[in-house]
Amino acid sequence: MHDTSPTDLDPLDRIDRSIDIAAPAERVWDLVSRPGWWINEGAVDPEPDLAIEGSDAVLQHPTYGEFRLQVLESRPPTYVSYRWIDPGVEAGTLVEFWIEPREAGVTLRVAESGFSRLGKARADWLEHRKGNVEGWASELTAARTWVEQTGNVA
Repeated sequence: MHDTSPTDLDPLDRIDRSIDIAAPAERVWDLVSRPGWWINEGAVDPEPDLAIEGSDAVLQHPTYGEFRLQVLESRPPTYVSYRWIDPGVEAGTLVEFWIEPREAGVTLRVAESGFSRLGKARADWLEHRKGNVEGWASELTAARTWVEQTGNVA
């Protein structure tokens, strides 16, 4: 049994990324408050196959399959958090988004943590994390493109 008390957390347990977006917080909120918007192939899906029941959401992605998410906390229009449930286990990573005002728009920050608590060998969760490190850079760029282009549609 592995002790996962906060003092024992691996320093690689967390991913932090941010991006500046030239749009109002409310428009960014419309995107980040949608569970699983970040599960895509480099572009936000305007009509995802998303079923929401209470605080639970299931996203059916045509390429990657089913993803389970749980909305943990929502404070419009500045913060939302999700539990991204790992397939085959009841554990999952914590995904948090913050929308922070700045001149000419907002900064969108994301943190994903909890990889070391997925019940996997360290090498396996590090591999899982590696894919997400690369993914968050792509997803934040997709978010900026989506939000900025959506705002320019007449």
